[in-house]
Amino acid sequence: MTEFTISEVAKQAGIRASAIRYYESVGLLPQPQRVSGRRRYDAQVLRRLAFIQAAQAVGLSVAEMQTLLQELDGDAPLSARWQCLAQQKIVEVDTLIHRAQSMRRMLEQGLHCSCPDLEQCIDCVLKIHCKDQRRTAIELSQAPGKHNAAL
Repeated sequence: MTEFTISEVAKQAGIRASAIRYYESVGLLPQPQRVSGRRRYDAQVLRRLAFIQAAQAVGLSVAEMQTLLQELDGDAPLSARWQCLAQQKIVEVDTLIHRAQSMRRMLEQGLHCSCPDLEQCIDCVLKIHCKDQRRTAIELSQAPGKHNAAL
């Protein structure tokens, strides 16, 4: 069985050794064997790191990754938990998209502002913001399957 040092694993995974130590400290990676006090990893750690990187890319928190990895190490089917978590993340992403669209409309309104002073300009932009908030609340309440998660 091939064993790797922490620097070899870091290089192959494209991350820093400090990230590997952090993942160990929070339980995302199992504690490695040690030879003469130095960490030694088997090839499975690369698969686990690929999972962690994919989970980060879709916005999972450390706690969410811990839950999934505990199930991965157990006998329970992972797909049901993953599907539930993915659905929650989709709702979060939809919420972020709505907020970003609202921010964009406010910024665009500010670009076209012809108010004589900042106070009036802010009032103009805030009117757009309030209108966007009402529109977003209505859209979320009418979206099928999303109204419970958004409220």
